Amino acid sequence: MPEKTRVVCCGFDPMLVAGYIRTNQRAIWWYLPDELYEDYQVKPGDVVCGKLLAVYDYDGKKVAEPNLEFEWPTAKESGLAVVVPSDVIKNFKLTAWHFLEMVITKVKKLKGYEEKVARAAEEKGYEEAEKVEEVEKVTKVPVYEEVEVYPGEEKCRKWWPDDKMKMEFHLDFVEP
Repeated sequence: MPEKTRVVCCGFDPMLVAGYIRTNQRAIWWYLPDELYEDYQVKPGDVVCGKLLAVYDYDGKKVAEPNLEFEWPTAKESGLAVVVPSDVIKNFKLTAWHFLEMVITKVKKLKGYEEKVARAAEEKGYEEAEKVEEVEKVTKVPVYEEVEVYPGEEKCRKWWPDDKMKMEFHLDFVEP
């Protein structure tokens, strides 16, 4: 178990989050432990992998134990912030007043991009393609190097304390 952590979610007002979810934009994020960030030189575009063990609400009550494997991207501006995907936000009704308990197992370091050719026959058939661009389409696909986080070790350096998980003020999740 390389790096076990409990973090507070960061994000926008739930009304904004609802709008950002609809457009699949960054709405909720959390921050990596500083030591992991520095040790692995996590950069924008890298992907953090692990398992989401528990979700806690603003009263410190455990509201879910998903044991969900995840691969979440870091923010465009900083490798320190990890973006929670819209479907996870909706499934667990996350707000900036929730806490996530997880194990971080690896970091996928962005090495660059390679071009991939998709042909219309694979998608909808040549007979339906009206333009040459529809017959053969070139897209850029990210290429990653997977790096195990603290192999053979167990770390637990960023842990939100139980007594600090009760928040006096909170706003509830707003359905998108």
